Amino acid sequence: MRDVKRLESLILGNRSWLRPWEATSPNGPSSFDIKSMVRGLLKQLERHEGLPFVIEVDGQIVGQLNVSNMLYGSVSSATLGYWIAPEVAGRGVTPTAVALVTDYLFSNVGLHRVEIDIRPENQASLRVVEKLGFRFEGLKERFIHINGSWRDHYVFALTSEEVGEGILNRWQHNKVPKLNYPWHSLKVTKNEHTPFNE
Repeated sequence: MRDVKRLESLILGNRSWLRPWEATSPNGPSSFDIKSMVRGLLKQLERHEGLPFVIEVDGQIVGQLNVSNMLYGSVSSATLGYWIAPEVAGRGVTPTAVALVTDYLFSNVGLHRVEIDIRPENQASLRVVEKLGFRFEGLKERFIHINGSWRDHYVFALTSEEVGEGILNRWQHNKVPKLNYPWHSLKVTKNEHTPFNE
């Protein structure tokens, strides 16, 4: 809970930057309670269902990365979600954080698959998965309630076999394969479910 004040300050101070990508409740107005959010993340940690991380640059918290939907056994997978403060965006901080956590999930936790779901309009996050070579798997229609509406999300994933040398190592040594992504062939601003993505 020691990071709550800094997280709250970052989130509240960057509302216009974060609001288009934040999950909201379909059942009513969204009030932001950072302490409640952190308590929920810590409960997920206790139940081995999630791992909350803060992202730091030079000892200062600049973002958050959460591992959720952690499953073990025959599924052995998790989902990553993240955000970063605008003043450090574009400096390689987010890809580094995603790579470090993905390597940790594969090497230390023993998971087999890591998934990232991204709105097609979120160009910055799309650059993160492209830099790291996450595979495009498709579209989840009206998947997450964000900023007041149900939004479509692209699905990206990696399995441990794909990055045996480690995802951070692969990225740092320019060994990320060139993959085909939907935005390479078209300019993505909205997909066919326009009312759900405005």
